[in-house]
Amino acid sequence: MATHEQRKNPRVDSLNLSYVCIDENDNILMEGMGRTLNVSESGILLETHFSILPGQNISLTLAIGEELLDIEGQVVRSAQSENSWYQTGIEFARLDLKNFSVLKKFIRLFQEQKE
Repeated sequence: MATHEQRKNPRVDSLNLSYVCIDENDNILMEGMGRTLNVSESGILLETHFSILPGQNISLTLAIGEELLDIEGQVVRSAQSENSWYQTGIEFARLDLKNFSVLKKFIRLFQEQKE
């Protein structure tokens, strides 16, 4: 049975990354490594060993080839998967033009590889 796609932007597979959860005063609450399950221009699906609560602010560092992409976002959903890992949907926020350009380049190149 087909499912209805609810995302605003198409998603592509991506890489591992580091993350830092921060509070409203920019204090570090938690940090770790995660695996990016997919990524689009508006968000990312991250898999981690630990639960990250919806509404949590998060800072991500994604390695794309030789470039590091620093992105801030907010957790919009989180669920434990069958393998006991957590899948966390993150919506990007405050993505500057340089980082947005790098992200678009990565998505375009990855899509070309899959064709």
